[in-house]
Amino acid sequence: MNVPFFGGCTCGAIRYECASAPIATLNCHCRDCQRASGAPFASGVVVMTTDLQVSGTPKTYSVRGSSGGLTTRSFCSECGTPLCTWGEANPAFTSIRFPSLDDPSAFQPLLDIWTSSAPSWVCFDQRLPHFPQSPPAAE
Repeated sequence: MNVPFFGGCTCGAIRYECASAPIATLNCHCRDCQRASGAPFASGVVVMTTDLQVSGTPKTYSVRGSSGGLTTRSFCSECGTPLCTWGEANPAFTSIRFPSLDDPSAFQPLLDIWTSSAPSWVCFDQRLPHFPQSPPAAE
């Protein structure tokens, strides 16, 4: 992915710029991502929260994550485009939702997480690592 990279919502009310390369790119199959995306998984680009600048005021919705902390997702209140997700468990990172990228052609997932929640008919790319929940933290 070229740095910086940009994105935003469909109607243009929310825009963002990320000044750093992604830390990870992934597909999350948890039930919250399924509900939020309306699909069997949500794809995201994980970045350092401090490297992300957002203009406009997205609406947010929070749910209790598996860690017990809140997970918050943002979206445009005008057009509904999903934008970002972040959590209390690891506030240094934000996941930018794939559909909001200006240039989604550079997106290539590196792993699948929360595969234990995936519907049985989902076809996984066997070249990617799969984790039943979140991957273990790097030491």
